[in-house]
Amino acid sequence: MKEDPGARVTDDGGDVTDRVRQVIARLGCSHREFARRIVMDPSKLSRSLGGTRRFTLAEIVRIADIGGVDVGRLLGSPERPAPAPEREPVPVPVPDGGRPLQIVRETVRLIAEHGFHEVRVADIAAACGTSTAAVHYHFPGRDELLEAAVRWCMDEDTARRAAGPAEAADARAELLRLIALQTPRTAQQRRQWLVWLDLWAQAARSTAVGRLHEHYYRQWRSTVADVLRRGIRQGVFRAVDAEFTALRLTALIDGLATQVLATAPDSTTPDSMHAALLAFVESELTA
Repeated sequence: MKEDPGARVTDDGGDVTDRVRQVIARLGCSHREFARRIVMDPSKLSRSLGGTRRFTLAEIVRIADIGGVDVGRLLGSPERPAPAPEREPVPVPVPDGGRPLQIVRETVRLIAEHGFHEVRVADIAAACGTSTAAVHYHFPGRDELLEAAVRWCMDEDTARRAAGPAEAADARAELLRLIALQTPRTAQQRRQWLVWLDLWAQAARSTAVGRLHEHYYRQWRSTVADVLRRGIRQGVFRAVDAEFTALRLTALIDGLATQVLATAPDSTTPDSMHAALLAFVESELTA
């Protein structure tokens, strides 16, 4: 993936990296979970911790926010005693998950409601109850914020799929569960689909978003293909080409969801979409 823009942090001795590792250790989470919290590509985090890539200043800011440490301390600046305040400071509530995740969540919500090109940084700042400078502090560029929003949507979608049983005994039941998760019935499901529709257009124009989109769909189709192969072994599905059938089924899901969201309510509905997908399973897969 094309590297993200932003000033790089000098770390010739590896001291900054060591302090980032200490933050991760104190939080007690995996590297993948930490990457999710700071809205960063896990592979970039791995390379940065391994010394083959330098952190950007924006990433260090987000790490400091999540870790509850001062940016200067994380960068190794000498600590100076704070001057005595003239009056008692007003405590500022920390958003759930930290400021970076709040910014990304509100960006996703605003994109779903208004479309990416209608959302201004000022709108995001107002939704977060903060300033535009604070938004730029965590995400210097609009492209970086969009990439973070795409990654957050991907992670949320993956988490919802993983929230079910580790591996359903019946592969057919598992496939029907995945189909139900992709049918835009709830407000959350509709919002997620509206964001995807808006980001598909961006993926065609942005290399970074396009690569994220490609990665997500490869993962999503692989999940469906694995369920199909398991169903074939169990005898509940016919001996089909799992990869090609997964491509067809996911494309059908995308097309039907687009019709649900883009047509009149009495045209294509979530119920008719779900019925069409069940018909595909019965006619193309059921043994």
